[in-house]
Order: sequence, then structure tokens, then C-alpha cells
Amino acid sequence: MDVHARSVVACAIDTVTGELTRSRLTPEHAEILGWLGRLPAPVAVAYEAGPTGFALARTLRAAGVRCEVVAPSKLQRPAGDRVKTDMRDATHLARLLRLDEFTGVRVPPVVEEAARDLIRAREDVRGDLMRARHRISKLLLRRGILYSDGRTWTGRHHAWLAAQRFESVAVQAAYDAAYEAVVMAEDRRARLDRAIGSLALDPAWHPVVTRLGCLRGIDTLTALGLAVEIGDWQRFTGSSIGAYLGLVPSESSSGESRSQGSITKTGNTHARRLLVEAAWHHRPGYRPGVTLRRRWELAPAAARARGHAGNQRLHQRWLTFTEHHKRPVVADVAIARELAGWCWSLATLPD
Repeated sequence: MDVHARSVVACAIDTVTGELTRSRLTPEHAEILGWLGRLPAPVAVAYEAGPTGFALARTLRAAGVRCEVVAPSKLQRPAGDRVKTDMRDATHLARLLRLDEFTGVRVPPVVEEAARDLIRAREDVRGDLMRARHRISKLLLRRGILYSDGRTWTGRHHAWLAAQRFESVAVQAAYDAAYEAVVMAEDRRARLDRAIGSLALDPAWHPVVTRLGCLRGIDTLTALGLAVEIGDWQRFTGSSIGAYLGLVPSESSSGESRSQGSITKTGNTHARRLLVEAAWHHRPGYRPGVTLRRRWELAPAAARARGHAGNQRLHQRWLTFTEHHKRPVVADVAIARELAGWCWSLATLPD
């Protein structure tokens, strides 16, 4: 099926006779189930993952219909196929499903998807806040106004920003709007942080969050973000999770030649960003501080020992890369790939 917000184009192949059945449907699940019910049983369905989400897959599976959600980036298409329509897409999916020549994506449970929405809402606010802060700082910079009384975006800095006045009415209106956007974005971020903190205490997430928190750079927000983005950690191994997150080098090899390039950047973008940011925390010398020890107190003894070993190993890897004069950004990605393996080992520890 080729599923869109307002229409569904369906194509069915009879595996015995090879007969094609095509139809245009509405996105109503009852109508889709009714059309499938008129087909000879058993029935299997496939559609591409996209903005319509997983509601249709859950409905079909609840009705006892095998439903596969296919990764669009891994669909096999003929090189000479230059015509793309909804009906051709549905027919192509039906043929791949008949041959089992597709790569499916995992359909997350409703609770997991809800937690993922919360984490991504917080990430959106982070981006909004960063852009709002840049706008106001550049507005001041264009007028030669710089803050030089310590760190920015503290209480003192906010008091300094609120006290700025301009002779031009137009500039003052633009500045007030820019500063209001910063304040409102910070308020939204604080509300979402409180909601995430409460969600992290839920029994569905608390064990994984506390275990992941034994590693440096992984606080409650990062730990819950990784937990909801990756979902079922048992799907991977310590060596395969890096490939899923797009943290392995791309490669083009033929015959005796072998060439590796930058990382693939495939898979989950949100989890990859969290790991790359967390990897920077392993660059300074490893001395467990008060915050890290408090997180250790919430975790089992096995997780504390594993986290301590991981922190030592990752810092040593930073030292090795520095000795070999690797660029910090390249070294950080390599550390993030290994950090993903350590996260997997902690997430899969028995409760």
C-alpha cells in the first residue's frame, strides 16, 4: 500500500495465480480492513514508513493481519525506473513483499512513541532557543554592544539584557521581540525538562536510565533520549549498534582497492547526536565528581562497575587519539561509536 494523509493506493498480488488487484481507498482503517477482508486469506501488508506513523500497522496487527513497515531508504528499485506514481509504488511494494525482499522497521509500542514525542519536543525547543539566542546576540553585536561580565545566559546576563534600551523605536521593538522569544523558549524548555524528569521515574524507563547514567556525559535527559530512540536494545550487539546509528565509516571497495570515507550518518539521527555530544565529556581527566557519584548510587553494583570501566576506557581512547594528533572532531565521533557499545552493554544488563 502507498499510504498518504488523505488517500491510500493498494495493490494485491495473488501468490497462486499472480493476478493483480488494485484499488484506491481512504485512510479510514475500517475501510482498509474491509478491503483486505475481501481478499483470499492469508493476507500480508507492507507500506513505507513516513509521516503517517504506525497507527495503521498497529490496527492491522491487532486484527491478525501481518503488516510490515518498510524502510524507504532501503527499497530496491531498478536503475532505469524513471516513472513514479502511487500505483507503481504500491505494486513495487507488493512484489517485494511477495519475495520478502525488503528491510522492515520496528514498530514501537504506543508508550514508547509517546515518550519519544516528548524527547523530540524538547530537542525542538533546544533548537528554537539556540536560534533565538543567536538572533538577540547578533542584534546587539551589530550595534557594538558586548557582554563582558562573566558567562552568558546566567541570571546576571539576563538582568543585563532586560536593561538594554535603544533610542530607535523600531530597534527597541525588534529587541523586545527577540528577548521575549528567548525567555519563552527557556520557559518551554524548563517545563519539558520537568516532564522528562517525571517520565524517567516511570518503571518502564527507570532501570535503563539509571544504568546509562553511570557513564560520563549521560544525564537523565540523554539517558531517556537514548532509551526511547533505540527502544529494544536486544536487537543489537555491542559491535552492530554503531552501524545502526550511522557512526561507522562509509566504504567503497572493489577488487584489491579499499577506500573508507566519512561516517554513514544513517539510522537514528537523534540518538547519534546525543552520543556525539556525550563523547566530549570523556575528553577531560577522569575524576568521578559529586554528580556522577549521585547517579551511581541509584544504579546496581554491576552497572556502577561497568560504567567506571567504560569511563576509564573512553578517556584513555581520547588520550590515544590526542597522541596520534587526530582532529578532535574525528576523535569524538570514534569515541561516540565506542560509547554506543558501552551504552548497549549497560542497557542489556539484567535488572
